[in-house]
Amino acid sequence: MNGEASFALAARLARRELRGGLKGFRVFIACLALGVAAIAGVGSVSSALTHGLAEGGQEILGGDIAIRLIHREATPEERAFISDGTSVSASAEMRAMARGADETAERSQTLVELKAVDGVYPLYGEMELSPEMPLADALAIRDGRPGLVVEPNLLTRLGVQPGDLVRIGDAEFELRASIAREPDRVADGFALGPRAMIAADALPLTGLVQPGSLVNYHYRVRLPDDARSPQEIAAWVAALNERFPDAGWRVQDRSDSAPGVRRFVERVALFLSLVGLTALVVGGVGVANAVKSYLDGKRTVIATFKCLGAPGPLIFRLYLMQVMALAAVGILIGLVIGGVAPFIVEAVAGDMIPIPADLGVYWGPLLLAAAYGVLTALAFAIWPLARAREVPATSLFRDLVAPSRRFPRPLYIAATAGALFALAALAVALAEERLFALYFVGAAAGVFVVLWGAANGIMALAARAPRMRSPELRLALANIHRPGAPTPAVVLSLGLGLTLLVTISLINGNLTGEIAGELPDRAPAFFFVDVQPDQIDALETLVTGTDGVTGFNRVPMLRGRISAVNGVPSDQLTVTPDVQWALRGDRGLTYAAELPEGSSLVRGSWWAVDYQGPPLVSFSEELAQGFGVGIGDTITVNVLGREISAAVANTREIDWSSLGINFVLVFSPGMLSSAPHTVLATVDMEGGPQAEEALEREVTSQFPNITSVRVREALEAVNSLLENFAMAVRATGGVTLAAGILVLAGAMAAGFRSRVRDAVVLKVLGATRGRILGIYVREYAALGLATALVAAVAGTSAAFVVVTMVMEMPWRFLPATLAVTVAGATLVTVALGLLGTWRALSVPSASVLRAD
Repeated sequence: MNGEASFALAARLARRELRGGLKGFRVFIACLALGVAAIAGVGSVSSALTHGLAEGGQEILGGDIAIRLIHREATPEERAFISDGTSVSASAEMRAMARGADETAERSQTLVELKAVDGVYPLYGEMELSPEMPLADALAIRDGRPGLVVEPNLLTRLGVQPGDLVRIGDAEFELRASIAREPDRVADGFALGPRAMIAADALPLTGLVQPGSLVNYHYRVRLPDDARSPQEIAAWVAALNERFPDAGWRVQDRSDSAPGVRRFVERVALFLSLVGLTALVVGGVGVANAVKSYLDGKRTVIATFKCLGAPGPLIFRLYLMQVMALAAVGILIGLVIGGVAPFIVEAVAGDMIPIPADLGVYWGPLLLAAAYGVLTALAFAIWPLARAREVPATSLFRDLVAPSRRFPRPLYIAATAGALFALAALAVALAEERLFALYFVGAAAGVFVVLWGAANGIMALAARAPRMRSPELRLALANIHRPGAPTPAVVLSLGLGLTLLVTISLINGNLTGEIAGELPDRAPAFFFVDVQPDQIDALETLVTGTDGVTGFNRVPMLRGRISAVNGVPSDQLTVTPDVQWALRGDRGLTYAAELPEGSSLVRGSWWAVDYQGPPLVSFSEELAQGFGVGIGDTITVNVLGREISAAVANTREIDWSSLGINFVLVFSPGMLSSAPHTVLATVDMEGGPQAEEALEREVTSQFPNITSVRVREALEAVNSLLENFAMAVRATGGVTLAAGILVLAGAMAAGFRSRVRDAVVLKVLGATRGRILGIYVREYAALGLATALVAAVAGTSAAFVVVTMVMEMPWRFLPATLAVTVAGATLVTVALGLLGTWRALSVPSASVLRAD
């Protein structure tokens, strides 16, 4: 028979057998559909958000181009160039303290993100207020008082309403409305406080802008209608940088309006996609079980084919076509669910997501998910199909009572390995963070191998267990290691999902515990920002004279951008991924005569206290390693538009966990000392929130320009972000566990025939239904408990490595998390096992005995 005829015959026979329906393949289809849906859904939602960022770039950025300067406004010459033939909106943003008129209120002040806007703001999008009114009217001066609009949560924090007075700095503002929508809010990134918006003309009244104050000046540019193509925008930016090469500003265009948000979305999507891939691999075990179960039911058909002279390749092609046809059904279901995921997310949680989603069907993620589905189906179906191809007809007839363990031919083993390798290679090759993807895939493969070994170990221990007096327990242990036992499927399916959930839960528990527990105990109570040099002595006297204050620390602070290393511009540097953040935007800088607390020298030596020579810099050892620099190399920073180069004198290991004052760049005294700067101060304090509130009120009333950042509130904001992220991860991890439960159900279904036969034999021998159920309860409880313990150990080990080595944080053991995992896995295994067993016990004995 030639190859073409063989394929045609196999296709015809496969089509005829598929007329019998999907019996035996429901779990197969569900496993593939669930995994594909997870990957397609995450990819589609991520694409909708990133496309929304790109398509809404003008509105999110606030212009076609946005220019940001720190500490200083644009010079007249710079402003003239920017405004030539364009529309420009100028604004200033800084952190400040807002105080309600009622100073006796329990909380009469809070940190705000202050934004002062001009009359043409916003250039794109609409500013929506409640009650509705034009922004210009809301911010206008009435009866001698300027207007103020704020985000709704500030109303709650200060206990104020529209019409009340709010003091910011030295000025009193009339609160006119709350902000319902601020079009360019997303581009501002992480915020420590709610938004408060005033008119640009009112900012000088506050007295907050002092030399060196941390103020971000934004110039949003709207180009003419006929000059907004990507090429024209790029040309405009290039001309700007060529005209002012040392301006020290950050320039963005609408093509990447919120790079930090985009990177966050992409990284979360990568992680969740890999978790979805794990769910698909777990489902692959279900694929293998379903194929094996289906072929078990076709034993007599296959044996008959072989007795009639059907060659092995025909058998393999016949059932491979059936499996892939049914796989296509599962993949299609998953793609449909994944394709509509953006619409579902927008309908359910659209108000919770600050990023505008561009709803639609994204074929890229769907094609990728389909490829994952096809490779998974092939990787886990080839082995059982190849086994049926190789086993002789006589062995197939005897397989019910004496299962054969013959390995497939090398060609099929290689095909299985190739499909698995392609699955991993695709996940790594298409990931933005390939190293992270490689680690994740490697860890998942390692856990898979560990679980496979654990399954065989559990079977070996059950086989070697001492003889029990209880016959039920003896039979339960025998069922764990007997031929065709579901032990490997149970351990692999539940174990992988449980390991992932344990790892995620323990990492999140350690992170939140550190942020909510240990860090506030070690961290200072306050950071005081924008302290003027002539105020610092008076501030120290006030603070240290307050009861409960145990420490006060102060350092000068400037902002600067790393512009070159050894003469190579920053945009041409090649650095490791873990330190790329240092080249994005501005960094805090300081100068010091002595080594800062919380730092230890790694290389080089500290300069003399009275050093007066050329500029030197102390560099973070982490950054030095990532940048590939050493002692004597040159770092150039742009401070207030001026390029300052310094030789690396030493590198430091920094303990960031104290949350004290520290900087990656510390310069020698001298040149920076004469630059306009402010002082950053920290306060250690005992006495609790009430004492902290009283000190904060006293400081900000005497020094209105000083901004107070309460560390506990900042940590609560970070903790809230972590909780939201952990919720998304747990939800996707739940998909993995759901796939595991499906696989477990499939494993029980695969062993249904043998369970029926065993139950009938036991009933004929006089066992009651209760005693038979007792046997199976013990078996499934032992399996579930063993699987949960293995997953707990594997997940704890993985979380320990991530927390202590990657995050470099202290480790907390969380027994409650592990106890819930162990108990839950045991109960799920017992419940699903008993469900299948009850069906087996309901089968009449006579029909089974006649069939055998």
